[in-house]
Amino acid sequence: MDGTLYSTGAPIQGAPEVLRRLQRNGVPYRLVTNTTSRSRSGLVDRLKGYGFEVSPEDIFSATLAGARLARAAGHRAVAPFLPEPAMEDLKDLDLVGGTSGKAPAQAPQAVIIGDLGDRWDYHLVQEAFEYLMAGAELIALSRDKYWLKDGRLALDAGPFVAGLEFATGKSALVAGKPSPAFYQAAVESLGTRSGSSVAMIGDDLWSDVDGAQRAGLEGWLVRTGKFRESVLRESGIKPDRILESIADLG
Repeated sequence: MDGTLYSTGAPIQGAPEVLRRLQRNGVPYRLVTNTTSRSRSGLVDRLKGYGFEVSPEDIFSATLAGARLARAAGHRAVAPFLPEPAMEDLKDLDLVGGTSGKAPAQAPQAVIIGDLGDRWDYHLVQEAFEYLMAGAELIALSRDKYWLKDGRLALDAGPFVAGLEFATGKSALVAGKPSPAFYQAAVESLGTRSGSSVAMIGDDLWSDVDGAQRAGLEGWLVRTGKFRESVLRESGIKPDRILESIADLG
């Protein structure tokens, strides 16, 4: 969504009309996002403020996928490292430590890493490290490298996940893009299992394009958001289609 439907506090020109055209023509879609700064209901409110007509069921988020991963693994007590507004989507878990504001009575069973942006500091990283060394499982809501913020590229959650993996020797379970399971669940929610008939459209070469292709979907790249021509040339990734923006979706 961020960088594809909207960017720097405004909708991409023509993007709301694209969604309305899909709805009018009966083309199924899902808005899949690694954004962890807001809950799904908060994302709906934001999109509506930009002129998009969407419902919560249209959105498939990494935070909700992370909650499912934790439940499937039998974890109840988890330490969230993500902004407070997003914790609404983790409400059926026992949130302790991290940014929950609740001191843990015992070591959490899992650590969930989202994007804290400039809220990251040494003490938070150290706390997550100690939980992991005590046996907690590492769940990454994304491995995204960076995103576009206020006209600048800003570090996303991926570098912090990689640092914790390096320090602990543990590999993270990735809940959101580019996890194949995440894409599979999103496709199945559309009522189809045919990856050849589904395209993922986004501005992230690794999570959106390469991740979708590895999951059996087509990966389409937009030249908006964090797109950089030099990064495309050097990445070795070949999108199935390149659009100037989502407005070119015909």
